[in-house]
Amino acid sequence: MSSKRKNSDSQPTENRVVYSEFGNQNNSAAFERPIQELPPNQQDLRVQASSKGRKGKTVTVISGFQAKPETLADLLKKLKTQCGAGGTVKENTIELQGEHKQKLLEILKTLGYKVKISGG
Repeated sequence: MSSKRKNSDSQPTENRVVYSEFGNQNNSAAFERPIQELPPNQQDLRVQASSKGRKGKTVTVISGFQAKPETLADLLKKLKTQCGAGGTVKENTIELQGEHKQKLLEILKTLGYKVKISGG
């Protein structure tokens, strides 16, 4: 008894959707929510130092942004050069390596943001 089934290693499987009520499933833009970008003077930001879940390493977290990822990436680059540290953007928050609360407070105020230090 020989099987006439195609070998799964030779070709990738095709989309085997049997029924779809709303048409093309590849329209991921329809499911994205638009991000309303506020000017800096209307954003309330919080700056806090955190070491939780980072094996004792301290990072400074800036949260409360309502901006597009491109804007946050540009702001992150400015902050990293001012502080001389590495950092990243995660889910509308900016994380900078090290404790830079006071320095970031001054830099963000000069850029026009409303900033407060949060936590101890």
